[in-house]
Amino acid sequence: MPRFIVFSVMILLMLALIPPVVAARTRATVSEKRPIHIIQDMDIQAKFEAQTLNPLFADQRSMRPEVVGTVAQGETLLDTHLENGVVDGAWATTMPTAIELDREFIQRGQGRYNIYCAPCHGWNGMGDGPINVRATDLMDYADGPPHGTSWTQARNLHDPGWSEQPIGQIYNTITNGKNSMAGYGSQVSLKDRWAIAVYVKALQRSQNATVQDVPTDKRGNLGQ
Repeated sequence: MPRFIVFSVMILLMLALIPPVVAARTRATVSEKRPIHIIQDMDIQAKFEAQTLNPLFADQRSMRPEVVGTVAQGETLLDTHLENGVVDGAWATTMPTAIELDREFIQRGQGRYNIYCAPCHGWNGMGDGPINVRATDLMDYADGPPHGTSWTQARNLHDPGWSEQPIGQIYNTITNGKNSMAGYGSQVSLKDRWAIAVYVKALQRSQNATVQDVPTDKRGNLGQ
């Protein structure tokens, strides 16, 4: 093979290595300059940013208000009992007619409660869940809580004033949260939120039950 061909191939190979070497160096080098966008995609657009002026509209707002009468998805609120836990302006004391209450539904509520609620409130609702226990331990450090954090004791669901709450109020708290507790309206489905509320009422009832609440054929199992 002629020597000039060999040298030409070597030169071409060396030239071919330049782009990946430059790219690798660029990726590994910190720079205050913005990267070069060869393909723009949709990263850079001619648009009005939020909270800026837009001369196209009389009010010069770039963020447009909702159209009058607009209803967001999932917020039709056609049934305040089902969706808010409210009947005639007061907390509901009964279940919505759209919910079928049976053993399977309560067991579903127990499962959802154990996933979303028990870590803080405890499996028996006493407010002694593992997250609460761990947070309390951290707050008791001799040098104080780490990073200046704070913790609010998880609510004991059997405390007076809480165990007497109507089921609609419990459902609403699960949905929207209360005090330092965040709501679970976006994480838990509507039906499952009602199932959790039912199970919470069952937990509360279990702490104030009498022998008359136990079926006659099951009373022999008490104390076992």
